Amino acid sequence: MSDWLKLLLLGILSIVFGIIVLGAPIIASVAITTLAGFMLLIGGGVQVVGGFTVEGAGNKILSILMGLIMVFLGWSFLKNPLEGTLTLATVIMILFIAGGIARIILSFQMRGTQFFWPTLISGVLSLALAGYIFANASVGLALSLLGILLGIEMLFNGFGLIFTALFVKSGENELKQA
Repeated sequence: MSDWLKLLLLGILSIVFGIIVLGAPIIASVAITTLAGFMLLIGGGVQVVGGFTVEGAGNKILSILMGLIMVFLGWSFLKNPLEGTLTLATVIMILFIAGGIARIILSFQMRGTQFFWPTLISGVLSLALAGYIFANASVGLALSLLGILLGIEMLFNGFGLIFTALFVKSGENELKQA
């Protein structure tokens, strides 16, 4: 099977899964939270164990403490996945705010260049999205937010893979003609 065909099939598969995720965003959100819970548990456990090998009492305590916090968050996400999903949605909103503010500040440092407006608009859109999430902070939106974002990303990824496949195929055709 040629490379472009593999990319094409992966792109189609990603789009199909993206549509499925968008059809059941709350289930996808809870699945993301559960996966994050497992990852936090494992990562926290490794952090705690690794903390005992760190040099210096302060570093050792900090490392073990951070590991314990990760274990607690992981256990909390697994024990209460709906509340964990709300927590992750809140974290995403905060990240949108922080990223938006950072890009707006950065855009003013780019004033007079071709990058000013795209960077400024990107920052404003992030703040607008965070505002939308905050204004509609109902449990339904928060519970479905992670799934919606995952579904959209899967669609974008699928289209990107399809376009890449077509680009690779056109390159192969040009090589054959040469």
